[in-house]
Amino acid sequence: VGTDPGTALFDFFQSLGVEGVPSSLRELGFSQDAVKEAATIAMERPCANPRTFAREDIESILQHAWHGRRPAGENQADGPLYFSEDRSAEVVASRHANAKDPRLAQVVNSLVRHAHGFVKDVKLTEEEWIKGIKFLTATGHMCNDWRQEFILLSDCLGISMLVDAINHKTATKVGASESTVLGPFHLEGAPKYEMGANICQDAKGEPMFVSGRITDTNGNPIEGASIDVWQANDDGFYDVQQQGIQPEYNLRGIFTTGRNGQYSFRSVKPKFYPIPHDGPVGKLMEDLGRGCMRPAHLHYIIKAKGYKPLVTHIFDPACPYVTEDCVFGVKESLLASFTTVTDSEAVKELGFEGPLVNKVVHDFVLCPES
Repeated sequence: VGTDPGTALFDFFQSLGVEGVPSSLRELGFSQDAVKEAATIAMERPCANPRTFAREDIESILQHAWHGRRPAGENQADGPLYFSEDRSAEVVASRHANAKDPRLAQVVNSLVRHAHGFVKDVKLTEEEWIKGIKFLTATGHMCNDWRQEFILLSDCLGISMLVDAINHKTATKVGASESTVLGPFHLEGAPKYEMGANICQDAKGEPMFVSGRITDTNGNPIEGASIDVWQANDDGFYDVQQQGIQPEYNLRGIFTTGRNGQYSFRSVKPKFYPIPHDGPVGKLMEDLGRGCMRPAHLHYIIKAKGYKPLVTHIFDPACPYVTEDCVFGVKESLLASFTTVTDSEAVKELGFEGPLVNKVVHDFVLCPES
């Protein structure tokens, strides 16, 4: 490690890029007063050391450690940090030493470190930097009350699904149903229906009957579970995308389970559709040679007292885009059972008139809050 072991160790651990662990004495709960006290104790109880230290030297090292800064080292001036290519992220992070929220400082410092590393890795040109700024500006301008282009960007880069995977891995370990992205088209205030009701208000599309059970991880039915469902129509559009064409709250509804935990509703078979691709995210996907399609699916938010909310989809396994979801939302466990019922009596029993009904069955398991 040469003559500056503290500096060398700091650089070594920084190079590992380990996330989610404390990177400063402050994050470990040390106060600045405790740092000063530690320096005093170190001088009162000296140990064998080939180098001579004054109390000010020890306190300086500990202050760097408290802030999470790179120690100055034997051959460096322990003065102001000036910006340079080599120490860019370190200099920026040093300005956050007095952050009111340690978690905020941790997140922003990690963002700065990775962003600066990215700029250095690709050797970003000034023209590319300006182009990136314009892209983010256009993304913001594309947002409105019902469209969130930044969420769409996060979805298409796989970030939304990564956040979901990190925050819900405990649920899947205990046998609960897997979650997936919320998507940009959920609306509050959907109408509440009785079990078996039809959420399709314009009778447009192939009829579909959906049913299943809501249980705990031991297979016991959950009474009083709220099931918020929404979907695109057979043309691949949500009601908010066709205001004035589709009825308000078309293909949306909220149901509540009874003692048996069962749910059912009637609807129409959803169709695959492209994400909104008339904005900067769609142009980025085109430039990257990527598709913009989402496979046919139904959205669910399931809530019950004593259980963690479940945000998820179910997918039609026969959809041609089921392995090419542009937001990476498909999981094998979310492939539902889609069958076609053609027997006239069976069709009537499901509450329809006509030659066929698409029958969908899928159960959900909720994770206890504890």
